[in-house]
Amino acid sequence: MSPTHPTTYELTAKGPGGTAEQSVTVNVNGTPTATLALSQPEVRYHKIGDKVVQQDSAMLNWSASNATQVSIQPLGNVADSGSRSIEATPQQTSTGPVHRDVTYTMTATNACGGTASRTATLHIVGSIDPAPPVTLASLFYPTAYPERRHANVGLVSSQEKALAQAATTFKNNEQYDQANKLMVVGHADIRGPKKYNEALSARRAEIAKNYLVSQGISADKIETKAVGVTEELTRQQVTDLQSKDSQSQPKWMANKKKATWLAYNRRVDVILEPSGQESTQAYPNDAPDARVLWQRPVPNLKVVESAVKTSSSGTENAQLHHSGN
Repeated sequence: MSPTHPTTYELTAKGPGGTAEQSVTVNVNGTPTATLALSQPEVRYHKIGDKVVQQDSAMLNWSASNATQVSIQPLGNVADSGSRSIEATPQQTSTGPVHRDVTYTMTATNACGGTASRTATLHIVGSIDPAPPVTLASLFYPTAYPERRHANVGLVSSQEKALAQAATTFKNNEQYDQANKLMVVGHADIRGPKKYNEALSARRAEIAKNYLVSQGISADKIETKAVGVTEELTRQQVTDLQSKDSQSQPKWMANKKKATWLAYNRRVDVILEPSGQESTQAYPNDAPDARVLWQRPVPNLKVVESAVKTSSSGTENAQLHHSGN
């Protein structure tokens, strides 16, 4: 007999001598028991960019008796007793603080209709942060550099420093965002034929890429593009850029606006993809090699080579030769 509630069984026996009766009552305990507990009430979660840097876990332990079915939501049906590791998993995908409560509800039932319920709540705290920023600055080149015969000369010391900073911040960012790439776009000023300018801007982009690779960025993370004069800055744009520049503009730049306009267009822009973040187009007014970059005539090769190696202030007194772009 398997009674599901308190039941009295009665026996009646009849014979020649009369009737005998006996009864027995079976009491049924129809209430299951259940316990549910977490090894710790709070766990931490930290994500930077697309990389999870901390994801704690807690053990969810349970047991039940006098039950024919046990379930834990949101886990589903489980054995009468057991444990499971619960990882901190926030629902949000946007950046910001993480505060999430996940409640686990255990229900134990049996054929007698008895039910026992228990709950345990796990608190998830932490944050989702953006990947570290990438610092990008446009690079500027002396007139006509890099030359075809000296394709590796033209990235002077101050511009190498700006590119080195970009490389350092990109590598730091890359730890947390593997999708990012760099687009290096070469420009030229308006002087010279179209094909010459395109080839020159291509050399400018290529020397910048090679330097980035030398700083530890994989070559397949860098694309180059040569636009020649097709995307030049207008004189008004240059004026606007100068008005935003926190550095004081030297007189030799202020007094020769056309030369300054040309200098701003002898550059490489660096773009972070896929976000589209563009490099700042701030001219290195206070750099020791600024005048070598700015001067309208083509600097002597030795002067540029010296600026590449040392960026010494003596390079400002450059010996000039043929005009170029």
